[in-house]
Amino acid sequence: MCTGGCAKCLGGTLIPLAVFAFLANVLLFFPGGKVIDDNSNLSEEVWYFGGILGSGVLMIFPALVFLGLKNNDCCGCCGNEGCGKRFAMFTSIIFAAIGFVGAGYSFVLSAVSINRGPKCLLSNGTWDYPFNKGNYLSDQDLWNLCKGPSDIVPWNLTLFSILLVIGGIQMVLCAVQAINGILGTLCGDCQCCGCCGGEGTV
Repeated sequence: MCTGGCAKCLGGTLIPLAVFAFLANVLLFFPGGKVIDDNSNLSEEVWYFGGILGSGVLMIFPALVFLGLKNNDCCGCCGNEGCGKRFAMFTSIIFAAIGFVGAGYSFVLSAVSINRGPKCLLSNGTWDYPFNKGNYLSDQDLWNLCKGPSDIVPWNLTLFSILLVIGGIQMVLCAVQAINGILGTLCGDCQCCGCCGGEGTV
């Protein structure tokens, strides 16, 4: 596949993933599907906006750049047909790095939250983190330590797991585009100027 076409495919995949990550993070503000009276009782990781910023908004910019690479005008500078396309592919490497960092932020944040468990209402009437180092993942009986909001443990676990998976996929896709961008920088794009110096047609 030509480097521009590959980038467009990757960009088209990143857009829906960013939307899903954004929505998953928004749902975390409603533990168990309910509105709580005091927002300070939400888990700290929710306020770090891993899905909204890292895998969401920050991922939109690389995705749009990747989508536009295939249609980028490659006949551009100093009389060299491939110069414009190669520069665009080089630029995509920078955006791929930005996307990788954003996805990595969401990935790490989600992993930390899953390991820590949610903040919830305990039997003594206080809000705290009752779980220790992921021990609740293998022992669902411990979930009863949370008295509210209802279904808070599976709610947080499911949504942060979704963010973890999305972040991981986005990191892989951005890494693929970084490699694709390097190839495009060195070889050009077969759609317009041939590969590795070949003189194709637009």
